Amino acid sequence: MILEQTEFSGRWQAALVSVLQVLMVAIFAVGLWLGNGGVAVNAGVGFLVTLLPAFLERNYRFTMSTGLVLWITGAMFLHALGTLPLPGLDLQTLYGSTWWWDHMTHALSSSLVAGVAYAVVRALDQHTDAINFPPRFLFGYLLVFVMAFGVLWELLEFYISLVAQLLGNASILTQYGLDDTLLDLSYNTLGGLLVALFGVVHLTGVSDELATRFDRRQRERDD
Repeated sequence: MILEQTEFSGRWQAALVSVLQVLMVAIFAVGLWLGNGGVAVNAGVGFLVTLLPAFLERNYRFTMSTGLVLWITGAMFLHALGTLPLPGLDLQTLYGSTWWWDHMTHALSSSLVAGVAYAVVRALDQHTDAINFPPRFLFGYLLVFVMAFGVLWELLEFYISLVAQLLGNASILTQYGLDDTLLDLSYNTLGGLLVALFGVVHLTGVSDELATRFDRRQRERDD
């Protein structure tokens, strides 16, 4: 019974991933039709990111759980949707009209960044005895890593907006001021905190597969 529920859940999650990918292609097409580069670029890049798990599995036999793929796809879709002007909002975007949308997507995106950092570090910890990451260190490492990445991202948003203004073009990424930046960094930290607390449950499989690949490459070098 548990196996049947797991298989059904996996099929449902895979179907939802496909639906979200189709919707992102549709958002990309709408962006092109509107002549809105920000919508088209964000949707296009987000869609390409959702193809990475399939690319890694096909070319490198690196598999991810369906739930993890849904996590990635959901974060990319919500970001792309947030850039789209919607008729029900008087052609405003969810980023511009809904105060919590930007914070939600920042928390999701930072959780993905923290998830990647966690999986790689845990895999290295398993791969070699020369590296040892105690749980407390790993917890702090994830928070610091996410905060540092968040600062770099905010700087990127600022300079992209600045260049767009100088060129007289619409910005692909939008800055809403210093207060918004501080809130973004706070929600980035929240995303990292959630991964630090619950990453063991959902990212163990990825870490184990990475560790196996590190071990295989080490054996090949030794031979």
